[in-house]
Amino acid sequence: MQTLRPLSTFSTATRHSLLSTARLNQQQKRTFLSNPFSATPQHLTATRTLHYPNKLIYDIISDVASYHTFLPYCQESVVTKRSQPALDGKTYPEEAKLVIGFNNDVSETFTSRIYCIPERIVEAVSGNAETTLSPDEISHHSPRPQNAAEDSSRKTTSISHILTRWTLKPYPYKPPPVSAMHPSTTHKNHDETSEIPSQERTDVTLKIDYLFANPMYAALSSAAAPKVAEKMIEAFERRVRSVIEGPGDVQLSGKGFADVLRNK
Repeated sequence: MQTLRPLSTFSTATRHSLLSTARLNQQQKRTFLSNPFSATPQHLTATRTLHYPNKLIYDIISDVASYHTFLPYCQESVVTKRSQPALDGKTYPEEAKLVIGFNNDVSETFTSRIYCIPERIVEAVSGNAETTLSPDEISHHSPRPQNAAEDSSRKTTSISHILTRWTLKPYPYKPPPVSAMHPSTTHKNHDETSEIPSQERTDVTLKIDYLFANPMYAALSSAAAPKVAEKMIEAFERRVRSVIEGPGDVQLSGKGFADVLRNK
């Protein structure tokens, strides 16, 4: 068994060497514990091609007040401010209070600033995140105050930066004719037309940028965070299906869904 000797029994040079090594190790541990993660926001993305018109999908995504009825871990969603009428004549959510959590004991309340470009984009920002949209695109929304005392969406929570952006792009789809379904006959798709009518589909992209104010939260969420975007887009996909197959409580803008399909 190795015998541990008191520090005083070592030579002066040895004591200085040991003390220097101990101080270096202590500094390295202290630095690692105080800032184990970069201050750069993390990025999550998910995409889907949904077999529904972008008009219907957009109405569901922009219906922030209903999020708590179908979005995982969203316990409350209240729209506290709406925009001026956009080019389509409708008003859209501009500010909302959200409660996110697993139960009544573990939850977080924060305010989001929301920007809507009809049938194209829904973007929400909180903390020190800023919108990526140009002033011309969101002129129906009021300017966001720079002072946290005037804008509750700038107040610090456990997440210091969060930007959630939904982007929708129409994707018209025409099924190939039966004669062109085999790999060796796909060229016939240019010469023949399928009897099946064209379909309105939509490419949906969800992007989330986030940064935790406390590195401890980042460490605890590291395993679950990458799955958040996928779970959110899956929840909206189920919501779209439930609205079509019923019952649903989302009010469509303009014409009803049946009219949209008839006039595709």
